Amino acid sequence: MRITVSTIARFHSFDLAAQLQARGHLAAVFTGYPRRKLLDTGVDPALIRSFPWVQTPYMALLRYGLLPSRAEREMAHLAHRTLDGHVARTLPDCDLVSVLSGAGVATGKAARRRGIAYVCDRGSAHIRTQDRLLAEEFDRVGLPWRGIDPRVIERELEEYDLADRITVPSGAVRDSFVAQGVAPGKLAVVPYGVDLGLFRRVAPRAPEFRILFVGGLSVRKGLHDLFAAVRLAGIPGARLVLAGGGLPETARLLAAAGVPFDWLGSLSWSDLVREFSAAAAFVLPSIEDGFGLVVSQAMACGCPVIVSRNVGAADLVQEGVTGFVVPIRSPEVIADRLVRLHRDTDLWAGLSAAAVGRVRHIGGWRDYGDRSCAVFRETIEAPGHRLPGPAGGAERCGAE
Repeated sequence: MRITVSTIARFHSFDLAAQLQARGHLAAVFTGYPRRKLLDTGVDPALIRSFPWVQTPYMALLRYGLLPSRAEREMAHLAHRTLDGHVARTLPDCDLVSVLSGAGVATGKAARRRGIAYVCDRGSAHIRTQDRLLAEEFDRVGLPWRGIDPRVIERELEEYDLADRITVPSGAVRDSFVAQGVAPGKLAVVPYGVDLGLFRRVAPRAPEFRILFVGGLSVRKGLHDLFAAVRLAGIPGARLVLAGGGLPETARLLAAAGVPFDWLGSLSWSDLVREFSAAAAFVLPSIEDGFGLVVSQAMACGCPVIVSRNVGAADLVQEGVTGFVVPIRSPEVIADRLVRLHRDTDLWAGLSAAAVGRVRHIGGWRDYGDRSCAVFRETIEAPGHRLPGPAGGAERCGAE
């Protein structure tokens, strides 16, 4: 079988492309990234179809804070729409195209006209669920929420309807789709992998009780609940370490922290591995998080994890064995788990060893590739490439 992959940037899509290439299945991978930024992916440059004309300047302007809010939304919309149109016009001969959600309407329609199966690859909760959760949380912390661009919601819903299959990384994401009326048979859970060669313990745990957070410093990631949990835990000498980039709300969240912290910014892979190895606990209390690759990365380094139920990688966590799963918006529960880890060194050692074993059992990116190929083959072989069921209760279901 021949598979084409399309993604607005990089994400896990290039891990998928590399796995398909290793099996001789990759026809091409389209991206809004410039080719020079993709030389370390392991994908043959001849198979990379870069369309950087909107997405790359958009990312550069965003990085340097040169895009006002309204322009940011317009340029993001344009980047997805133009990449989608480019892929639709130049889609190579293949059996299936897998498109990261948000840039697949034109591609999906072009694929169906040519008898090519279309998979919508969604890494987060159903777009309506995601918008609702974030609206509730911004209101909870007293910050304004503009809402997800209605054009993005409309585009995503159309992609769900067009798709022969929707791949999602976790049970949490699958459940959000089912709650919105998507037939379970249309969904395929394919958990992301982890680089087990890179992510491993490289240093002993730090002498102080170090609490680590990795991700965007945002409301979505539950940073405010982490601050509250650290305050409630009151562990003497504890050190809170934050790694990740800032978002528009970051300054206000940090100003209200109420606890000391070290913000390291974005880290290299090697520095991130060292931080995971040194940490006593990794905490990700996200309000909505389709998977959270950093969870499996932390576990591979032997760092016990505390994650919310809305983090997709909670599927990997065996409660009280490899880490802890807590309700969203529950800083008091996070505080309790931190105190337990601080007081009980035997518990910490047991969780650390079990976390490594759990991730190695689940497997790395090769296992992700195997699961993806199985889903793709099943989709290609399905009669008419159409699996049963609506894609979210929209009136467009099944229409051409």
